[in-house]
Amino acid sequence: MMSLRWRIMASTVLVVVLTVLTSVGVGYYATQARLGVFVDRIGGDEAVQLARNLSREYTAAGGWGTLDRALSRAGYSYGGALERERSEESEGEHFELSHQDPVRVVIVGVDGRVVEDNFSELLPGAAAPDLGGHSETVLDLASNEPVGHVYVDVNRELLSTESHGLLNTLLYITAVGGTLTVGVAILLAFWLSKRITSPVTALTEATQAITQGDATRLPVTSSDELGKMSAAFNRMTSALETQRELRMRLINDVSHELNTPLSVIKLEAKGLRDGLQTPESASDHIIQEVDRLSGIVTDLDWLAETDQGELRLTLEASSVHELLTAEVNRWQPQSQARQVELSLAASADLPDMDLDRMRMSQALGNVVSNAIHCTEAGGNIAIRGEMEDGEELVISVADDGIGIDAADLPHIFDRFYRTDQSRKRGIGGTGLGLAITRAIVEAHGGTIAVASDGPRQGVTVSIRISLNV
Repeated sequence: MMSLRWRIMASTVLVVVLTVLTSVGVGYYATQARLGVFVDRIGGDEAVQLARNLSREYTAAGGWGTLDRALSRAGYSYGGALERERSEESEGEHFELSHQDPVRVVIVGVDGRVVEDNFSELLPGAAAPDLGGHSETVLDLASNEPVGHVYVDVNRELLSTESHGLLNTLLYITAVGGTLTVGVAILLAFWLSKRITSPVTALTEATQAITQGDATRLPVTSSDELGKMSAAFNRMTSALETQRELRMRLINDVSHELNTPLSVIKLEAKGLRDGLQTPESASDHIIQEVDRLSGIVTDLDWLAETDQGELRLTLEASSVHELLTAEVNRWQPQSQARQVELSLAASADLPDMDLDRMRMSQALGNVVSNAIHCTEAGGNIAIRGEMEDGEELVISVADDGIGIDAADLPHIFDRFYRTDQSRKRGIGGTGLGLAITRAIVEAHGGTIAVASDGPRQGVTVSIRISLNV
């Protein structure tokens, strides 16, 4: 199968060859047609000019007596021989002799008798046959009466031979030029096809390398479509690398998250079997760890649901103030257990909005839960709700906890992403909470942003939802 490079070369060369051949053909036949028109005009123009000269000569001489001189001045020879000469009359009249044998001149009187034939084929006084060529009337200018006719006939066979010679020369020159053009086109097609196919070839090789686990980068050597393709591939490769790292983290995190509750359940079951635990105490611990496992499974289910575009909202008019109050009350026991103060600052006259109450509760819960776990004892978490410009609801959750490093901020919403600080401090989770929260907020037509001035500077999460959505 012909490669893309050779197909580009063949297509380019074919277009150039067809263009050259078309140009040669059109130019040849157009020139040939114009030469035919030119030959026709030669006879007509010569007949008109010669008739005028003969009329003046006839009038001046009072007859055909000086006819030979008039033809000689006009450059028409006898017997077909070339005669070129210049003469000037005393009055300053000038004739340029430029006629050659292809032009035959026959002068016929008004009586139908031949007066002169410069080819000597018709004798003077003979009856004139039907003559071809262009005919013009010769006048006696004194009486303005016709005295005869002049016939000018171009030797088309000879002129056709000359025309074909000219056309052959033109065809030869055009063929040479066309050959050079095709040669240049081949070189250009070779360079162009290489320039186009090289990035494609590199892309194919890099794609094959990726399938083998080698994250290859493509060189970006231009800003055109090929350069943009290479840059897009590099971005995709970076994203794949990130996803691969996140997937490895997920495996480690999920295995750790699953292993911990399973280990506790196993220990509680052994203690219950060996009589070291009371059924009530063991069951409480087992139920707690099963709930933890259910939470992990629920997060994974949420992730699958958002990936497949199946996140469905059940919207209903909801009081924003009641929603925020309920979240504070829901998380107050955990914040108190960690000796963290959780407060709410929201006006009671916040407008009602069409929200999916359950999903928004989950989104806010993920943010508040993160804040509680990332804030040390004695810290503060403030939840605020307010309207901006009367058109946008802004809900913010601000803490004074461990903060987020600047290098982690761009990835904070990536799935399975967990900061090094959260790992070092033993903060649990799979890194799915904020990704799920963003999906819920965006499904409501809103946006979410995370801001932090760095480690130990706290974190502020802002959710914005327009009333007009």
